[in-house]
Amino acid sequence: MNREIKRVSMIVLAMFVALLVSTSILQVFQADALTADARNSRARNDSYSQQRGAILVAGQPVAQSVPSDDVYKFQRVYSNGPLYSSVTGFFPINGQPTGLEGALNDKLSGSSNSQFFDRVNAILTGKNPQGASVETTIDPVAQQAAYDALGNYQGAVVLMEPKTGRILAMVSKPNYDPNTLASHDTKQVNALYQQLLDTPGDPLINRTIGGDLNPPGSTFKPVMSATAFGTGDYTIDSQLPNLAALQLPGTNTIVKNDNFSTCGPGETVSIETAQILSCNIPFAELGIQLEPQTIKTQAEKFGFNQKLNIPIPVEPSVYPLYTDPAQRAQGSFGQQSDRATPLQMAMVSAGIANGGKVMYPNLVDSIRSANLQTLQSFQPQELDQATSQENADTIKQMMVDGVDHGVASNARIDGVKVGGKTGTAQNGVNQPYSLWFTGFAPADDPQFAVAVVVENGGGQGQSGSGNSIAAPIARKVLEAVLNK
Repeated sequence: MNREIKRVSMIVLAMFVALLVSTSILQVFQADALTADARNSRARNDSYSQQRGAILVAGQPVAQSVPSDDVYKFQRVYSNGPLYSSVTGFFPINGQPTGLEGALNDKLSGSSNSQFFDRVNAILTGKNPQGASVETTIDPVAQQAAYDALGNYQGAVVLMEPKTGRILAMVSKPNYDPNTLASHDTKQVNALYQQLLDTPGDPLINRTIGGDLNPPGSTFKPVMSATAFGTGDYTIDSQLPNLAALQLPGTNTIVKNDNFSTCGPGETVSIETAQILSCNIPFAELGIQLEPQTIKTQAEKFGFNQKLNIPIPVEPSVYPLYTDPAQRAQGSFGQQSDRATPLQMAMVSAGIANGGKVMYPNLVDSIRSANLQTLQSFQPQELDQATSQENADTIKQMMVDGVDHGVASNARIDGVKVGGKTGTAQNGVNQPYSLWFTGFAPADDPQFAVAVVVENGGGQGQSGSGNSIAAPIARKVLEAVLNK
């Protein structure tokens, strides 16, 4: 009899242990995955009925949940929503959240694994559960300056710290007001969402890190200079044929410089002069001479072809392996199938300004629970040593010279040395250009790296250049943060 009781007891104990283990796995280790599952409607509905954590800029909430008098109990509110929409994204009642709202949904909603004990404590104390707050790296002065400088242009601006990778400004236009998409009136939200989808310029696209990426044009030339110098076979004085027109190997395609002439006087031109004057033909010739994999590897050291999370997922910028010499020649001055985000081109300038060291870009400083305990803090992280300190310093000076007496003159700031590179990228026959500027300041101790893209040539019927339109935008942003 005792033996039977003991056997039954052991079975019951085993069942309790199995139940404890399974519930622990569900509650602790699989909570994030289950919460994120789109089929989990109960978890989704519960997340609306508790106070979601705030998204902060300089300690002030730009997204927060306030009490509402409907079944959802809380309403998501965005302070100056259009200004920060590229950062916050939006949190809809039905549908997928975007931006930081989506990337950190588990933390903001309080449902992440790391917040398990906070949820238990809330149950035991009878307190209303509350999500964690997210402190961003965004500088409100930089963000406002970028927003104002971009004006009504279709494009994007990114500003970051070369030494840390912290993103100080992230603006994409045309944009939208996330408040309209966080409304609890589902019918109205669906109508507004469809309206945004149908609006020319795709305002829901965050051009700073994604969308239909633009060819980087001549802003890719510093990457090519780094490639050449990295082989040890080239210096700034290395000479290339100085032609007014170049027929690409095996094709009828003719490459010309922007001035439709040679790159200055002489039968040859140095890499230094070619970059300062932004001449296409010498870089096309350089691309033909260099090994395809060597260029691709160098581009990837700056971040091309890599999946990044800031923690918002970033669309990878593209530099293919061009085995065909003609394609490689065009790719060497940022055309052909080259594609880049403004974040990527800011990383290129930041890496050059930081002695060749590219830091992993980051949009979040810290995540804190409702009781102000730090759940996660972000420290500077190196992505790659893209080029040597010596080569980086050489290219850095070339970029300074490009602003001082080259084709990036509209980025000049009185009393401050600025380094930069413009780009005026073609998008096909009879298509408007993508206008670029990327650079850094102050050059003697770079604190800021910036990238600007203006799509569609600056607007309908306009024919601008990177120097005439993108560079002044970058200058205004740099002036704002330098004058703080």
